[in-house]
Amino acid sequence: MTGMTGVDLVLSASQDRENPSSSELAELLDRVGTIAVVGMSTNPKKPARKIPAYLKSKGYEIIPVNPTADEILGIPTRRSLTEVTEPVDLVLVFRPSADAALVLEEAARRVEKPVIWLQEGILAPEEAAQARAEGLTVVQDLCIYKVHSALPPTG
Repeated sequence: MTGMTGVDLVLSASQDRENPSSSELAELLDRVGTIAVVGMSTNPKKPARKIPAYLKSKGYEIIPVNPTADEILGIPTRRSLTEVTEPVDLVLVFRPSADAALVLEEAARRVEKPVIWLQEGILAPEEAAQARAEGLTVVQDLCIYKVHSALPPTG
């Protein structure tokens, strides 16, 4: 597999062959500013906390969505995605696959039509296919941290 980038290697591990290409993922992460993180954890040791903290450190605005916390990383949380009233560019999902379908459907109904990103190990195939048929960008079973950290430095 000569000529593969780090992002290509990360992408090749995903079960979803309909995910955007490595160049599309790079462009997507370059234009994203605000990320609603559904299932963001209060536990600093969990990926659902470490990864949003990493993204925040890279300049993304993070909106935590967690029904059991008042704030995470010093940011007020929202109980559900429907409570996020400001526009978001990306909805990042840290929920089990069984719950992800509903979150994906909620995200797909948003007026700004954000990118919907299901973290590594999370799949909602039917809902993802429907959202893609409606013109939305959906990423499944892919770690946003692994993709972002594999991108070449910019600037």
